Amino acid sequence: MSNRAVLEVIALDAQDAIAAQSGGADRLELVTDMAADGLTPSRETFGRVRAAVDIPLRVMLRLTDGFAAGDVDALVRAALGMRAEGADEFVLGFLDADGNPDLVTVERVVAEIEGCRWTFHRAIDRAADRDALRKRLAELPGLDAYLTAGAVEGVDAGLPVLVAEAARRGTPGYEPQILVGGGLRLDHLPELRAAGIDAFHIGGAARPGGWAEPVSAEAVRTWRRTLDA
Repeated sequence: MSNRAVLEVIALDAQDAIAAQSGGADRLELVTDMAADGLTPSRETFGRVRAAVDIPLRVMLRLTDGFAAGDVDALVRAALGMRAEGADEFVLGFLDADGNPDLVTVERVVAEIEGCRWTFHRAIDRAADRDALRKRLAELPGLDAYLTAGAVEGVDAGLPVLVAEAARRGTPGYEPQILVGGGLRLDHLPELRAAGIDAFHIGGAARPGGWAEPVSAEAVRTWRRTLDA
């Protein structure tokens, strides 16, 4: 069995996607509007990206900044539209005003993407109780990853939480893969890999020129080489 770590890269368009795949990315997270921390892209963008690359592609389902669901009917329409275009992997996650998982919304969206795999994104880092959130979502079909930095402030602050959660992998609520992202740097990798974490998510780290510039294949290649070393 391969022990190759998963490297997921944020893509905004087909150019990003091609560069990320060329650099060795295993999967893409497709979003738009990083000023709002990533929203649902257009169906047209999804179609262009899907035609450009052949690696797995997870589509963000999020219509407004923050972690409240907003217009749930619009969210469901977005999910159905992406399914109609051929999307079969997604990223989503919503909290209520008290920091608990918004199960009504999550369950409704998951019902519309039945049969698809999906990531619960960094809403977990703002949850009132991470452990309770994991256990409440444990029975939802298709959930196979949590995108998390371990803390709102990012991986620097969240490393102890990530290591502790990795040690619980396979116990109830901790079966999904830990996908580390949010201020992730190359120097974090040794400790995370030693803890058994095997999935990593980069956005700005794939763009040395900042978000105004496209993904750099060479930057992605550096991450790939480091993970494979």
